[in-house]
Amino acid sequence: QVQLVESGGGLVQAGGSLRLSCAASGRTFSSYAMGWFRQAPGKEREFVSNINSSGGTAYYVDSVRGRFTISRDNAENTVYLQMNSLKPEDTAVYYCAASRLLARYWASYNYWGRGTQVTVSS
Repeated sequence: QVQLVESGGGLVQAGGSLRLSCAASGRTFSSYAMGWFRQAPGKEREFVSNINSSGGTAYYVDSVRGRFTISRDNAENTVYLQMNSLKPEDTAVYYCAASRLLARYWASYNYWGRGTQVTVSS
């Protein structure tokens, strides 16, 4: 069992930055790939980024590549999402999730946090 708690969301102006954190419970964190997803009102949940268990491989959706950076600290059981050059279209609830697979499809993830709101004003 893995419990995930996101933090770091908030209101920021376009062009600004936020750093999301996702703290995981349990001693098996380092065996899971971790993903960030987001969901805006009226839209489907969208893959944002993921990272493999060791932190050596990461993927991004095209719309955030070059602006967002995912990282993890297995000693601290935490995964991060550094978001720079934020745009109003990045506004959404951001969720972290854990999976045995490095996958983009949300259904591949077994454990989810409750999400943190990110709002980018224009």
